[in-house]
Amino acid sequence: MKKIAEILKTSLQEVHKASDINSLDSVRVMYVGKKGKFTSSLRSLGSLSDKERPAAGEEINKAKSTFMKAVSLRKAELETIALEEILKQNSIDVTLDGYASSRGGRHPISLARLRIEEIFKDAGYEIKSGPEIEDDFHNFTALNIPDNHPARAMHDTFYLNNGNLLRTHTSPVQIRSLLLQGAPIRIIAPGRVYRCDSDQTHTPMFHQVEGLVIDKGVSFANLKAVLHEFVACFFGKEVELRFRPSYFPFTEPSAEVDVLWGKDKWLEILGCGMVHPNVLINAGVDPEIYSGYAFGMGIERLAMLKYQVDDLRVFFENDISFLRQFN
Repeated sequence: MKKIAEILKTSLQEVHKASDINSLDSVRVMYVGKKGKFTSSLRSLGSLSDKERPAAGEEINKAKSTFMKAVSLRKAELETIALEEILKQNSIDVTLDGYASSRGGRHPISLARLRIEEIFKDAGYEIKSGPEIEDDFHNFTALNIPDNHPARAMHDTFYLNNGNLLRTHTSPVQIRSLLLQGAPIRIIAPGRVYRCDSDQTHTPMFHQVEGLVIDKGVSFANLKAVLHEFVACFFGKEVELRFRPSYFPFTEPSAEVDVLWGKDKWLEILGCGMVHPNVLINAGVDPEIYSGYAFGMGIERLAMLKYQVDDLRVFFENDISFLRQFN
């Protein structure tokens, strides 16, 4: 018993003296390894009498357990010391100037959309949104689009297996807003739309902004004044517009709007017209009391003109050299 106590005392001193993990592991092997002092003591139990052996074995195991706990504690201490030393050697002075980093920027389509929203919000319009997966009623029927209209064809519209479709314009938002809050109303509906088309000036997914104003006494003259002011604000200069008679199922009369670009070049930028009475009826509005106008424009088209981009596809190619110009 006295010998075990001396071994334990010595072993604890050795553990405390260990200055790193490797030296501590050597101490551990010295006492509990295959030829360690505690291991040898356990093997020598066979030389004791039956009466002495149990008490001696218990004492050796207690000493061994005390030793191993001391090793674990010292190991944790040494690991903490080593970590602190590493942190000290690799410390960072947070008062130093940081590394230079480049700033990102909004996408040109986002910039154009935000500018459009800003102009119309200043004019008292609300911004509305709706689902991109639509049903036939909101996307076609409520907008006075007949069953045989080409827009309903499979080659123009993305149909889903359940009969729904990816909206082909944001006009369904106008119908939903009218059904929800009725007239009078003054809104724009920006968002993504989808059509089966892809070339230098068309993509399967693009962005539109459509506007709707319904109130008493609204006229085509009001529509022309609003669009002229909008286009001038968006391009930041005085503009000349040309309204050409056109046809849309949801407006009557209808017009396409061109802007004079340069000296003698007219460019189409949007479509518009007075809301068709059938659309008002489908949305639960009395056309004998209310009238209104609607307009729609492609955000990509306006962005191409504003930023002098000649190929629509560059907006979607993630070319960093192109996008950096808008930081």
